[in-house]
Order: sequence, then C-alpha cells, then structure tokens
Amino acid sequence: MKLRSILFATVAIAAAGAQAQTHSQHAAPYAGLQTRAIKSLSDEDIAEIRAGAGWGLALPAELNGQPGPAHLLELQDEIGLSPAQVAEIEAIHQEMQAEAIAAGERLLAAEAALDAAFASGTLEPEALRLLVTEAGEARAALRFVHLSRHLATPSLLSEAQISRYTVLRGYRDDPCASVPDGHDAEMWRKHNHCD
Repeated sequence: MKLRSILFATVAIAAAGAQAQTHSQHAAPYAGLQTRAIKSLSDEDIAEIRAGAGWGLALPAELNGQPGPAHLLELQDEIGLSPAQVAEIEAIHQEMQAEAIAAGERLLAAEAALDAAFASGTLEPEALRLLVTEAGEARAALRFVHLSRHLATPSLLSEAQISRYTVLRGYRDDPCASVPDGHDAEMWRKHNHCD
C-alpha cells in the first residue's frame, strides 16, 4: 500500500512538472515583447528600417546572383570596381537609401497604427482590414525599393565581378581556388573568370 502511494505521488509530481514545462514553453515565446514600442518590430528592426538598410527584404535578388549597391560598395576593392562603376553604384545606393527611409517611415507608422488600434480595445474588423492593408502595402513599397536596385546593378558589372561577388558573399565556393582533376587548368581559369 505504501509503495502504491509513493508511485502515485511520483507519477503525479512528474505529470505536474511536465504540464508546467509544457505551459511555460507555450507561454514564454513572446514574453517581454509586450514592452516594445511597436509590438511587431524589435528595436533592431526599427533602427534598420529608419537607416534605410536592407532588413533582408532583397534576399530573392541577392541569393539569385543579382548584387545590391550597398554590398557592392562594401566589397568594391575585392571585386575590382572601377571609379566609374563606384560612382554609378553610389548614385543608385544614395537614391535607394533616401527612398527606403521614406518608405520605411510609412511602414513604421502603419505598424504603430495597427499596434495602437489593438491597444485601444475597440478595433472592429473593417478597420482592422484597412490597417492590415496599409501595413502590407507599406512593406511591399519598401521591399520594392530594395529589390528594384538589385535589378539596376548587374548591368554595371562584368560576369567576373558578379562571380567574385557571389564568392565573397559566401553564396558559392571559389572556383579559382583549385582546378578539379581532369580539367585543363588554363581553360578552367578562363571559363571561371579567374584572371
């Protein structure tokens, strides 16, 4: 009888612990986020948007071999950009950043409005739809600013410069680092723009 009581108590304690752990796992993911200025955005997100930085919005272009102006300027020496290329890319970057800051402020205002509407406790579905639409359109406009500049830069670059960019950014291995067995070294280097 005593053993049965001990086993029952042990099972009950284990079950309670598992339930508490499950509850804390479900309750904790957003703990602390309620103090954010805009609940859907971190302080880092807000700072990046306000600075006109990329915020990861141009990844479809970036990861598909279409470099953006900011990273091209960062890597200009390693890529071998000419002064004329640098000047053109700087102009694209400055224009992009100015537009991104303006579009970013629109996004921040839309997200703040959505946040405030929920905080008011009086939000109706029709107003919610308008707020969500505005936030979505603001995000799309900001994303377009960044992605469109990735369309503008490849025509300013040689294939070799784009290839070097993708290697430097870590998107593929450097084909110039070694020639695979069975390949003519001179032809390999020529086809991979190693010189």
